[in-house]
Amino acid sequence: MGNLPAERDRLVGRRAELARLGRWIGRSRLVTVTGVGGVGKTRLARRAAGEVQLRFPDGAWWVELSPLSEGRRLPYAIAESLPLVDQSTRPMLDVVAEYLAGRETLLVWDTCEHLVEECRDAAATLLTVAPGLRILTTGRRPLGLPAEEVLTLDPLPVPGDDDEAADAVVLLADRAAEAVPGFTVSDANRSGLAALCRRLEGLPLALELAAARLREMPLAELNQRLDDRYALLGDTEGATHPATPPWHQALRTAIGWSHQLCTPAERLAWARLSVFAGTFDAEAAARVLADERLSAKEVPRLLAALVEGSIVEWVPTGDGERYRMLDTIREFGAHWLHELGEERTVRRRHRDHFLDLSRAADAGWIGPDQLVWRDRAVTEHTNLRAALDFCLAERDAEGALELGGALWFLWSACGFAKEGRHYLDRALALSTSPGPVRAKALWSCGRAAIILGEAETGLRLAEAFREAVAGDPDETHVFAAAFLEGGSLTMLGRQRQAAEVLDAVPRARPGTGQYDAEWFAVRIARAFVHVHDGQFAEAMAVAEEMGAECVRCGDTWALAYADYVRALAALGLGRPEEAAAHARTALDGKRRLRDSLGIALIVDVLAGAAVASGLAETAARFLGIAEQVWHSLGSPRMGSPELVAAREACEDRARSLLGDDAYRAAFHSGHDSDLDTGITYALTSGGPAGGHRRPLRPGGG
Repeated sequence: MGNLPAERDRLVGRRAELARLGRWIGRSRLVTVTGVGGVGKTRLARRAAGEVQLRFPDGAWWVELSPLSEGRRLPYAIAESLPLVDQSTRPMLDVVAEYLAGRETLLVWDTCEHLVEECRDAAATLLTVAPGLRILTTGRRPLGLPAEEVLTLDPLPVPGDDDEAADAVVLLADRAAEAVPGFTVSDANRSGLAALCRRLEGLPLALELAAARLREMPLAELNQRLDDRYALLGDTEGATHPATPPWHQALRTAIGWSHQLCTPAERLAWARLSVFAGTFDAEAAARVLADERLSAKEVPRLLAALVEGSIVEWVPTGDGERYRMLDTIREFGAHWLHELGEERTVRRRHRDHFLDLSRAADAGWIGPDQLVWRDRAVTEHTNLRAALDFCLAERDAEGALELGGALWFLWSACGFAKEGRHYLDRALALSTSPGPVRAKALWSCGRAAIILGEAETGLRLAEAFREAVAGDPDETHVFAAAFLEGGSLTMLGRQRQAAEVLDAVPRARPGTGQYDAEWFAVRIARAFVHVHDGQFAEAMAVAEEMGAECVRCGDTWALAYADYVRALAALGLGRPEEAAAHARTALDGKRRLRDSLGIALIVDVLAGAAVASGLAETAARFLGIAEQVWHSLGSPRMGSPELVAAREACEDRARSLLGDDAYRAAFHSGHDSDLDTGITYALTSGGPAGGHRRPLRPGGG
């Protein structure tokens, strides 16, 4: 179990270091691999984590920290790497700590050097509350905690004149064979390879950069050019550019030399590509690179050339080709982008690309491409976050508000409500100037607040939104306002008032506008109110009407909620088998979207259907699965008194049928399971068609 990244190349050498890490992870709570940039810390940590993964029943989880620009995002990065989401009103570090407290887990935090203080504080907190937790970190310096064991990783052993078995030579030969098919170590090149390894001091990244150049020039010329580069460099580069990161000289030599060998267009592309956080695709690269100095037609060739030179990594995925830069390479590019005076200009182009992407996803969310947009937004999450961070750092209120508003679906439908509140609150504080962009941000923030169980905040934002859209000809805004107010009221248990608000808008779906999704949201909320008022047939009718419209337009998100309401209504009508069938259909839709709120709501309904059918043990297990998700969401059942009461009634009934001990055992089997395993169980084993049936006691419903 876990999310360790795939290993792209074989690990050369490091047998002693691997053995030491394996022992240390077994005996120490916190282990850190340090060393200069390019020495292979990440690759070693990945292999070590893979070798010890089976020791941890609850998995080994990789947390990529290099894309983070501020320490406050650290707990969210950890939560996103775990089977957790960030929809919580509590501090996210508390949520992570609670999740890890009873588990045996390995966390690997990769590239901590720019967040050392935050990592130190987070590690101290998590290790205190989670006795089964081990943390392995990588960085250019230790975290500095008393219990930390530190492995300082040295470069690979370099050879004497004839030692072709030295690890540095093996790595160089491996990478050279990738660059030049048929390349082998021979009597003719052995001394040259040894000299190159010594010149680059056995530093793995430097060797890989050099190997990539063997496709362009013979080994002897490569050695000579590096000699010239060393003589040119000396100690002057650091003096000339005091902002240059403190790289090991061999690496600085290899990177600087690779930079020198690039064409002017390739150097410019390298610098500009440094603005990406994480991976990027060719479309985004073209938007960021192209201008009067670089044409869009050149971008594919430039990317290919940078991949050939090991400046950019090609990352094939199930969704197409993507690219990334290693951190040290990106730092070099960022340094030169700053020297060129282009940093703000190129970051604006990055922002504009991801703003356009967000607008397109917003416009296309209700429709057959919804799952595609969901996957694309999640894939680009680190770049979207970087664009928002740039807007906030630049005090670009308009950009931050528009981006935060357009990404409402990421916050509300894909499990990132708390992050949405974080960005939208900061964006709204930058400017109070009225306009449609601010209005959409208010609405997006209100939606996130309702999901987080902050219904009073939802009401306040509903009022602000109505004021912001006064006089707006877009007919969809009335549905957005009705959902913010009516949805907040129903979560507060004020069903009569909620019904009045929701019934005040037209029944028919309007034309397209800024808030297309809100007709569906209003219908869901209205059906929900019918359920709470005991009007189950009416709820079923609303859900059937909305579901038909979802099928017509190809929607998944709202259709799953329609099926959820069908399940609630069927359960209220005394048809638990039908309720379970609708709930499983709904759960399949929410699983594909990774909509944790929807998953929690639906598994609760499955528990109710199971206990109504006498499947008390199954019901208890479902309640455990649901509770696991609700714990990550903050306010249980969004604070809805009706949902809380339904859950308590289900638990009381299951306990009465099973007895306390059997109930607790079944509950914990669900609560302590891997969430994906729990969802699979719910989809395949839930409801009256499966499970161990306990006969209802006399007088039971």
